[in-house]
Amino acid sequence: MRLLFLGDMVGRAGRQAVWDRLPGLISDLKLDFVVVNGENAAAGFGITEEIFLDTLAAGADVVTTGNHVWDQREALVFADRHDQFIRPANFPPGAPGKGSGVFIARNGARVLVSNIMGRVFMHPDLDDPFMAAERILDACPLGEQVDAVLFDFHAEASSEKQCFGHFVDGRASLVVGTHTHVPTADCQILNGGTAYMTDAGMCGDYDSSLGMEKEEPLNRFITKIARGRFEPANGPATICGVGVEISDRTGLAEKVAPLRLGPRLAEAIPAFWA
Repeated sequence: MRLLFLGDMVGRAGRQAVWDRLPGLISDLKLDFVVVNGENAAAGFGITEEIFLDTLAAGADVVTTGNHVWDQREALVFADRHDQFIRPANFPPGAPGKGSGVFIARNGARVLVSNIMGRVFMHPDLDDPFMAAERILDACPLGEQVDAVLFDFHAEASSEKQCFGHFVDGRASLVVGTHTHVPTADCQILNGGTAYMTDAGMCGDYDSSLGMEKEEPLNRFITKIARGRFEPANGPATICGVGVEISDRTGLAEKVAPLRLGPRLAEAIPAFWA
């Protein structure tokens, strides 16, 4: 099974780059399943229903989110209408939408996708992300109810992301971090067979500060005074993510590598798909 995960879409540049490139990637690389993080897709903050649906139309099977999921207030309404829209599973009880779901891939495989948010340097009041994952895996274990398991772990601290990967190692096909918008160089298969990458990076303009026009973030670092809003950078975008080859027999990873396509970063397509 061939699975592609794309990191946080940031603003118009990021989402348009995904929409433009994804149909060709699905066809050329014979992808069975695609997950895209969309929490920064609407002007850099949140996602609208229209953008969500356009991302599905481009070929994404599931759209995950993170701490900006409710920044566009309409998400509080449409979250309950779409199973393919996933918000963090460890949000408080009663939050709209779902934190995980099982979906059918193009090859017929059953894929569990879950979005979980870290607590270190973010929201310590959230439910324990490790116990949230334990409940999800207990209810839908790999190799029994599903053929593949993907966790989008939306977190700030790399140590928390790494520990989460080790916690579910052997019980998930892929753990990929999001939120920091910078692709890490640590794609690997953990000892138990789970593919892991600390951060997928973003889909956006890398001539920026995390996808935002760099002048205002730079000003705030220098002066400590806000002079304007953060606005998404709208130059040519690079899409970043991770590709995984998953065993049809075990549901564990056999190969993993980064994907980067665009003008600013060194391009990379997993060699096993080239």
